[in-house]
Amino acid sequence: MGGLQRLEHRLEQMISGAFARAFRSAVQPVEIAAALQRECDNNAQILSRDRRLVPNDFHVELSETDLARLAPYDTALADELGKQVRQHADQQSYVFPGPVSIAFEPAEDLTTGRFRIRSQAHAKVTGNATHTQVGRARAVLEVNGTRHPLQAPGLVVGRGTEADVRINDPGVSRRHVEFTVRAGADGGPVIEVHDLGSTNGMLVDGHRISRTGLRDGSQVKIGNTTMTVRVVEGG
Repeated sequence: MGGLQRLEHRLEQMISGAFARAFRSAVQPVEIAAALQRECDNNAQILSRDRRLVPNDFHVELSETDLARLAPYDTALADELGKQVRQHADQQSYVFPGPVSIAFEPAEDLTTGRFRIRSQAHAKVTGNATHTQVGRARAVLEVNGTRHPLQAPGLVVGRGTEADVRINDPGVSRRHVEFTVRAGADGGPVIEVHDLGSTNGMLVDGHRISRTGLRDGSQVKIGNTTMTVRVVEGG
C-alpha cells in the first residue's frame, strides 16, 4: 500500500467515513496530499549532495463551498497531511527549515472541486528576549511571526548559537548581520544594519547593500528570510 493510500485509509478510520461523504463531489484529501508532495518536489533547493531544502509553510486555497465542508475536519486533516508531507520528505532526503504548517483558506475565484497551494520556506526563529522586554521596546524586529526588541546597543542575527536572534535558514550565515541602535535627538531610536561578512549578503528594501540606516517598515532579507523593522509610536 502506497503512502497516499495509507493516508486515505487512516482518514476513513479516523472519521468513520463522514469526511468521504462530505467530499464525494468535491476536493478529495488524497488529491491535496499529492499536491503538497509535488509542491515540495517542485520547490526543492539543493543544500548539498544529499540534502535539499523544501517549503514548510503551506496554504491550501479552496472554494467557499469546499472550505465549509472541510471545517469540521480541518484540524484532523491538517495533522494527517502534515504527517504525509514529513514522510515524503524523509524518503526524498528533504530538509524543512522549521515546523510544517498547513492551513486552509477561502479563494473567491475557485469553484467546487478546485484548489491550489501556496508555500514558502518559513525558518524557525528563536531569540533571547523576554515578553516584557519586547513589550517595552521602542522598536522591534519582526521575523516569521516573532518579535525581537531593537534596543541599544543592538543585536546580531544569524544561524549560529552565538547570535542574539537565531534563524534556521541555510542561506543565513552563523553571524549574518548586526542591527545597531542608539537614541536620536528626539529620543526615538536610530537604527542601522550592517553585513558581518556573510556568504550571501543582504537586501534592504530590495537593494543589495552592506550598511544602511533603517526606518519604520524597512525590510531586510537574508537567505530566504525577510525581517521587518517596526517603530512603536509612543513606546
